[in-house]
Amino acid sequence: MRADRKLFLILLIACIFGTIAVLPYTLTLQGELLQNLPVPLYVLLAAQLIQSIVLFGIAIFVGLHLAKKVGLGLPILEGWLEGREVKSYLRSILGISIGLGILGGILIIGLDILFSFAGVPISLTQASITPPAWQGLLASFYGGINEEVLLRLFVMTLIAWIIFKIKSIEEGKPTNAGMWLAIIIAAVIFGIGHLPAVMAITTLTPLVIARTIVLNAVGGIIFGWLYWKKGLEASMISHFSADLVLHVMLPLIAVI
Repeated sequence: MRADRKLFLILLIACIFGTIAVLPYTLTLQGELLQNLPVPLYVLLAAQLIQSIVLFGIAIFVGLHLAKKVGLGLPILEGWLEGREVKSYLRSILGISIGLGILGGILIIGLDILFSFAGVPISLTQASITPPAWQGLLASFYGGINEEVLLRLFVMTLIAWIIFKIKSIEEGKPTNAGMWLAIIIAAVIFGIGHLPAVMAITTLTPLVIARTIVLNAVGGIIFGWLYWKKGLEASMISHFSADLVLHVMLPLIAVI
């Protein structure tokens, strides 16, 4: 099997794992909505899993194809599949990836507090339903794997490729400004994608919308920069680290 096919399969299996891992977290949050389902719960979950396989399969296929054209990729997995030594590179990105992830998580909490002082009626520390830390740990795999595949490998890469077709440097890669534009657009899209969930718990006001987009875009910009400079594995590690702060450490601290 060719290395690119193996890479596709590895990422798809990882996304399937992430989709299953987040289920306890989402079932806890949506407990009341699941009481009057028109179909059995197992049917709904099976349908969601199939939908996720199709969605992430397309995202991975397109993302991997376009990433090569704009100088993005997964240096660790690609190197490993090609038989190259990758341990030293993995060690070199661990510190900055974990550190920026933790910093991003703390920054998001701080911004959330500021928005609370400004009168936003929702808060990370005052949610009506707070899943236990073990569910937050499992959900962090979804953030680190699935969201990075969708938002960075697919969306950011696609935007970078579109910009690349418009303007590129002599080496045939997007300009720095083009890459930053792709990072920011993907980060904002990530924030906008959370609006339906927020709308389910509170009324959307300009301040609520701003909070949702800003809090999610902060992480998206950090993860996008890491994807650009260090590879998708770095953004995955960073996103996972940030989610550990938000979905594991924060609930544990709130209980104390």
